[in-house]
Amino acid sequence: MLVLKESIKAQIIKHAIDGLPNEACGLFSADKDTNTIDFFYPMKNIAKSEIIYQLDPLEMMKVEAVADAKGKQIIGVMHSHTHTHAYPSPTDVRDATDFDPLGTWHYLIVSLQEQEPVIRSFRIRNKEIAEEEISFISS
Repeated sequence: MLVLKESIKAQIIKHAIDGLPNEACGLFSADKDTNTIDFFYPMKNIAKSEIIYQLDPLEMMKVEAVADAKGKQIIGVMHSHTHTHAYPSPTDVRDATDFDPLGTWHYLIVSLQEQEPVIRSFRIRNKEIAEEEISFISS
């Protein structure tokens, strides 16, 4: 289960909306050995695309250094789907399998397909998709 503060959920959804018409992306961190997201790092989608996202490797290294300096660990990535539901696409699965072969990261997807954004979380391991529960807590 992933634990997400309402204030961080709002930041993630705002970043997704602000990224339109393109997909938005970012990383999030937690205390070591927990699944409680405590910080969201909005990032640029260097693909500048409505259908895919790509994190900037240099920006990613900087974010990892900031999280590490705070004693945190990056536990996952978020991205938005601008015109489809919040479920990993074949591209998402391929990228997750290549980047995170052990399946340790959480993949938050924000769908902007409907008027009200939908946020879901998944684990992807060996090309297998498993949805995980998100517990939303007050900030």
